[in-house]
Order: sequence, then C-alpha cells, then structure tokens
Amino acid sequence: MPDTSFDILIIGSGPGGYVTAIRAAQLGYKVGIIERDYLGGICLNWGCIPTKALLRSAEIFHYLQHAKDYGLSAEKVTYDPTAVIKRSRAVSKRLNDGVGFLMKKNKVAVIWGEAAIDAPGKITVKPSKTEAIKGALGPGSYEAKHIIIATGARPRVLPGIEPDKKLIWTYFEAMAPDMMPKSLLVIGSGAIGVEFASFYRTLGAGVTVVEVLPQILPAEDAEIAAFARKAFEKQGIKIFTNAKVTKLDKGGSSVRATFEDGKGTQTIEVDRVISAVGVVGNVENLGLEKLGVKVDRGTIVIDGYGKTNVPGIYAIGDVAGPPLLAHKAEHEGVICVEAIKGLKPHPMDKRLIPGCTYCSPQIASVGLTEAKAKEMKYEIRVGRFPFIGNGKAIALGEDQGLVKVVFDKKTGQLLGAHMVGAEVTELIQGYVVAMNLETTEEELMHTVFPHPTLSEMMKEAVLDAYGRVLNI
Repeated sequence: MPDTSFDILIIGSGPGGYVTAIRAAQLGYKVGIIERDYLGGICLNWGCIPTKALLRSAEIFHYLQHAKDYGLSAEKVTYDPTAVIKRSRAVSKRLNDGVGFLMKKNKVAVIWGEAAIDAPGKITVKPSKTEAIKGALGPGSYEAKHIIIATGARPRVLPGIEPDKKLIWTYFEAMAPDMMPKSLLVIGSGAIGVEFASFYRTLGAGVTVVEVLPQILPAEDAEIAAFARKAFEKQGIKIFTNAKVTKLDKGGSSVRATFEDGKGTQTIEVDRVISAVGVVGNVENLGLEKLGVKVDRGTIVIDGYGKTNVPGIYAIGDVAGPPLLAHKAEHEGVICVEAIKGLKPHPMDKRLIPGCTYCSPQIASVGLTEAKAKEMKYEIRVGRFPFIGNGKAIALGEDQGLVKVVFDKKTGQLLGAHMVGAEVTELIQGYVVAMNLETTEEELMHTVFPHPTLSEMMKEAVLDAYGRVLNI
C-alpha cells in the first residue's frame, strides 16, 4: 500500500505549487503535490510560456518582413500557422516534462486527481478527467500537517460574452486556434489582451481592442500606457477606451459586436472575439466554505506568509489574490514553506514584484506609478530617457521606447520604474534588485553601466531625475 501521510501536501502543480514543493523538499519535508490536469499548471501549458513562443514567432516574422531595414533581403515571406502553433505546444511539452523530472529529482510524490479538504490535515482525492501520469499516486485519502492551496485561476466570464470555444475565445482557444482570423475583437487591454492583440496583428489580422477603463494597460503608469497605445495604433490596431461591449451576435462563422464608447453606439463584424477580461481564483470544490476559510472577491485571504485564517491551511499564487503573476506565486510559496520551517523569511512585499507584458513594444514595471506616488503624498522626482537617445537601440533598429523612474525627493528612494520598448522585460530586473537593496539615487548614478547597451538608459533616466542627464 502506498504511504498516504505527508508533512506538506500542495494542491496544484503550477509555478507556485511545484516550486513550493521543491523548496519544501530541500528543507527536509516529506512532500506530495496533487494535480488534476497537467504538471506546470496554466503558466507552462496555456499561459506564460506558450504565449511567449507564439510572440517569438510573430517577432521573427516581423523582422523578416522588414529585412530591408537591415540591408538584407527576404522575399515572399509567409508563415505556416499550424507550424507556429506546433512549435508553441512543443515548448510547453518540453517544460511540462521538465517539471515531472524535477518532482522525481526532489522526491516529491505526485498524486493524480481532484482534491478536496475534508478537515485540517485531511484531503480526499477523487479521479480527474485527465489521464494519470506514469508513476503518480491516485485517488484516495491523504493526510498532512500542512496543506498549501495553489490552484491558480481561470478566465473570468461576463454575462453576454460567454466564450463558446468557437467564435468567442478565451486564451485557451486563442493559443491554439482552429483557424487564423482575418479580423479580431479583443475585449480587455490588460497583459493577456494586448499580447494576443499584438500577436494576431503582427500576423496580419485586423485587430480592435475595447477597454472599459480610460486607459489601456490599466495597471501601468499612464505615460507608459499612452506611449504603448500610440505604438499599437501605428501598427494598425484600433483601440477604444471608456468603451463597453453590450452585445455579441454570433453568426455561422463571424460575430457582430456592438459597443458603446461615449461617442455613441458602434458595431463591427469580426471573425473571432477574444474575451480577456481578467481571471477568477479556483476556489470552488475545495471544501473552503465548510472549513471556514476566508474568501474575498473570489480569492483566498492570506497574510504575508501564506497563512489563511484556519491553522494548517495556506494559499499561494493566483488563488490568493493579485498580482496574478507566476513569479509572485513562486516567491510566495518559498516564503510560505520557509515560514513553516521557522526560518523567519521576509513577508511578501507586493510593491517589489515586477510586471512584464510581452507585446510589441514590450512593457515592464515595478513599484509605484507617478500617479500613485502623488496619491500617497510623496514629494517626487521623475526622470525619463527615450530609446532614441541610446546608441544600442538605434543600432538594433529599435529606437522607439521610454524609461521612466520615480524617486522620493526627500530620501532618494526609488519608488517605481516603468519602461516601454525593446527588451525591457529583461531590463526591469536591474531596478527590482536596486529597490530590494534599498539603493539610493546616488548609488545608481555612481554605478558603471556597460556601453553600448540598452541598460545605459536606466542610468540616464536616474540622471535625468536629478538634472544630470548626459545623452539627450
């Protein structure tokens, strides 16, 4: 008979779940992870990773179309949608297999099925619809002193625009489409919405984005969002803000969409619609209500260490609330198990979690926006540096972008950093490290940045905040 007793059981094997399992195993705990669908969760299989593979194909296609800009020749450039999607799925499969390897390497037991918590320390696992992976434990009763919920989230469904998987898509269908639409409506302009808008537009589709709020990319600094909007519109993406889709009429192979944008009612006909109006936590069927676990607005309430209000039950990642990011889930899980171990880790500081959007141009940020800093009554200094003043950006043919920093005028503390342009998703971590180390403006200005690099703009933006900018 298999051993069904563990120190820690984790429900969900997404980035938060599997990383938490590995760290718990490193700390000497006997760990099991329960999964109903696929190792790696949404991120590896239907989110972060495969979308980046799709966007990379679109990026290469864009460069080939503009080969003449680099003194090169590439004629009659086309793409094979089946091959593009196949590559994306192969990337996911490779990483999915990698998670399985990591579980074996760290001696984490994989339990296949759907979990419900009967009581603190007790879980029943029922069969799931997905075929069990080789070597996994199966349905049954399990015990653990500590139970960590890492069940993630799923696409939000709004009345009247319910996805049907054929004409109205969520990100699942948008990632592996049955056809490449010639026209597309994206409802919602958060990270998911603009990434898909960017992907399909680059491959030639006519794209319209409708956002209910006044700015696209609502979580970003207003100046950065405005810069991105101009870039998207230059690419041919039609954007409507302060707008709401009121009706979707489905035909045999198209959708007639009606929306209001303050100027009146507009109607467009498109091949497909992508609903990208956010996600909701997977809190159902876990037994939380019976146990008295506090849930607020669809997510589990926790403290800075992943603890819920019920002893022995914890939650991490998307199911525990925003920001809904894989790296937040991973770090949250490590904090959780280290706190269980008594290592006294620092609690999660959400202001230090970077956000990245992989559209074209890329967007990245950390900390407070300019507006938020002012709202919090900081006296601030703001620095900016445009890509057009950077030699490496010009050499790359990527001279459209902006780096922006926000400092506390009194202390020199870096409050926030915001970027739009080529490779900013890689650059942002420099500011994240600086903020974690409580680096001041003077220390940043005395740091030597290599030349020629895009990263030089990070220092120039700091210099600009203090009236010392050099190259613009």
